[in-house]
Amino acid sequence: MTYDDSEHKQNQQKLKTQVDERVRQATISKGVMMVYTGNGKGKTTAAMGTVVRAVGHGKKVGVVQFIKGKWDNGEYNLLRSHNVDFFLMGTGFTWETQDREKDIAAAELVWKEARRMLADPTYDLVVMDEITYMTAYDYISLNDIIAALQTRPEHQSVILTGRDCDEKLINLADTVTEMCAVKHGFDRGIKAQRGIDW
Repeated sequence: MTYDDSEHKQNQQKLKTQVDERVRQATISKGVMMVYTGNGKGKTTAAMGTVVRAVGHGKKVGVVQFIKGKWDNGEYNLLRSHNVDFFLMGTGFTWETQDREKDIAAAELVWKEARRMLADPTYDLVVMDEITYMTAYDYISLNDIIAALQTRPEHQSVILTGRDCDEKLINLADTVTEMCAVKHGFDRGIKAQRGIDW
């Protein structure tokens, strides 16, 4: 379908009126809880993009990365130098460790840091990367996570990432994005690359 100039202006004015009305109706000022879930690539990347945006506006940010190992980590390398508090579980993938007790102990250590940040009003944004695995494997109590999220400072935003997010967390969230895998280079034998995948 081809639009002439007058049709285009008319359609854009209609869209502008709708958007302006939605902006006018958005009057609540508070921190938001965001969830990035699904089986597609990009959950951590989306969270780190928000971290960069927050840091660019002078916000105080804390990041806890569950599951992630001790390998070179691009977001850690950059963001630590911009005063982002970073805590890594450091055990790597559960199929690598194959040690439930060790994983639970490591998860509890970084969860302690996450809880501390969620209770600290000086943090504007807290990211809990791959936390969905902690509830799926019963390393951290879902009820404890929900309680910490519900009692955080009102202005504080939080991002949770990971596959198969629990329905209770999805219901609690203000914004939920599900990443859908359409195709992935790894499935075609392309190995993970520094600066692209980590």
